[in-house]
Amino acid sequence: MRVAAIDLGTNTTRLLIADVNAERVEEISGRTTITRLGEGVDARRRLLPLPIARVRNVLADYRRELESLGAERTLAAATSAVRDAENGEAFLGEIEWSYGFTTRLLTGEEEAELTLRGVGEAGHDALVVDIGGGSTELIGAGTRISTELGSVRLTERFLPSDPPTEDELDTLGAATRSVLAEQVPETLTARRAIGVAGTITSLAALDLGLVEYDRDFVHGHRLGDAAVKAQLERLAALPLAERRRVPGLEPERAPVIVAGAVVLREIMRHFGLASIEASERDILHGIALEAAALPEPVEGDAPPGAYTCC
Repeated sequence: MRVAAIDLGTNTTRLLIADVNAERVEEISGRTTITRLGEGVDARRRLLPLPIARVRNVLADYRRELESLGAERTLAAATSAVRDAENGEAFLGEIEWSYGFTTRLLTGEEEAELTLRGVGEAGHDALVVDIGGGSTELIGAGTRISTELGSVRLTERFLPSDPPTEDELDTLGAATRSVLAEQVPETLTARRAIGVAGTITSLAALDLGLVEYDRDFVHGHRLGDAAVKAQLERLAALPLAERRRVPGLEPERAPVIVAGAVVLREIMRHFGLASIEASERDILHGIALEAAALPEPVEGDAPPGAYTCC
């Protein structure tokens, strides 16, 4: 069955069109657009009109593409920013009514579970690390941990300067270590780790020296702790305008990549990891598997809250 999976993330809105057979996901097309849906949510607890408009414009393009490629089911899953926003459910109701997508608001644990399912067999004996814009999920054997260590959230909280100061970086590092110490049980250990989502794949691309991002090179690349430290120091020293021009880094990811790199560094230190393997298989693949299990769509009444979110 051909399906479309949409990830309504805090920093990015992503599309995967794939053919699904049992647990096998064959990619047909993929799109990633940085929309910053979670902009301001940490402080205001609301999705703001401008980020909503950015997402709606992207979804209009995505719908044309998935229809042209014959997707039979579409599932749009929302994560941290929508969870935290008072108008999050109303926003999803509007998305369902406006675009005809089935939507689902994921809990942190569900987000972790779908990420593990998307990574597949490779993640079953590894710690899977998913650094998102609003949250970071740590998934191990029988453990699903969702924290508020998101790159957008932490940038807004701790890194107001351009470029960030040493004191700001130190404060962010200390805050990250505190969250890990409080929320990660001592029984959770890791001999190997797989990292998913934009922070880790972007750092992998930079470590590889790619001029343009290439997922085939990034997937499976092993990112060492020394490489993470080197890229963090390099990026944190640059003003945002220069960071946007770094080859291999998506310009719109530049505002939040430093916070994401701090989170990755602290996670690797916490678990004593010498390296982490970058993966292009992530929650989008898990969403695609869920989309294949949806019933055939039928037209109905407007979902509760449609057209009331903004």
